[in-house]
Amino acid sequence: MSSAFTSRTLDITTGSTETVADLTADCAAFLRDAADGRDGLLNVFVPHATAGIAVLETGAGSDEDLLAALHDLLPADDRWRHRHGSPGHGRDHVLPALVPPHATLPVIAGRMALGTWQSVCLVDTNGDNLDRKVRLSFLG
Repeated sequence: MSSAFTSRTLDITTGSTETVADLTADCAAFLRDAADGRDGLLNVFVPHATAGIAVLETGAGSDEDLLAALHDLLPADDRWRHRHGSPGHGRDHVLPALVPPHATLPVIAGRMALGTWQSVCLVDTNGDNLDRKVRLSFLG
């Protein structure tokens, strides 16, 4: 198997509310081109200080549960030392410590080896930044 590295950037509009954006279809489309049926690794990376990448079930309430849990752990109030932006914005800068800005997934025969209910998601609690970039990279 020859080694190859391919990368692409997605532009994602998350809007002005907290969101969990499902990137699974975007990742699959990228792999159809980049992996071409090969085994390897997919890295998903968000180059922002206030967003993260999560692998979780979506569509059954888990995405809303994640946002609720983050709101409980990281309330949008005046406790944060980092104070520019919207009230409570400092919590957005702590988010990547809990939801890291990256995920690396196995790719088998050109497809992500996800579990039945797993999705790849961008987690964004920062309403001040409406647009995000996500870097997809395949090594295989």
